[in-house]
Amino acid sequence: MDIDLSLLYSNTLDKIDISNTYNIPKDYITHPDVLALDNIKVKGFITKEEDSLYINMQVEGSMLFKDSISSEAVDYPFSLEYDDILEENCKKNENTLDIFQFLWENIVLEVPLHFTKVSNFSNYHGDGWRLISEDELVKKNNPFAEILDKDNEE
Repeated sequence: MDIDLSLLYSNTLDKIDISNTYNIPKDYITHPDVLALDNIKVKGFITKEEDSLYINMQVEGSMLFKDSISSEAVDYPFSLEYDDILEENCKKNENTLDIFQFLWENIVLEVPLHFTKVSNFSNYHGDGWRLISEDELVKKNNPFAEILDKDNEE
């Protein structure tokens, strides 16, 4: 969805309200772990000051994300604030802003490297391997565990 910025350039409007609820089309989503971005709530404005366009917005939503351990779809809530000069995001010579591309470029920064809601690691095992928690890894494989436990008692 393109937002027409020509009304700001012609000084017809002081600001353009971009507050709305957006569903990001799947063809914009390039991250393999993000399955969907629906009901993204945006509150904000695009304004013109001197010869520059500025955008100020708050974004809240939930992405359907692939769990890093179970590969099941889970909701991952996020929120961000964005306040910056807009020129580098506008289509050259067209006076438009593709709001979906702009939102995706800023939301992708919120995508975690690893995310899981798995709490029972015993369900994940195979022939000669099993998944262990971070706590179990630190306690069982740490050659200094006895010394650390003794220091924590004192």
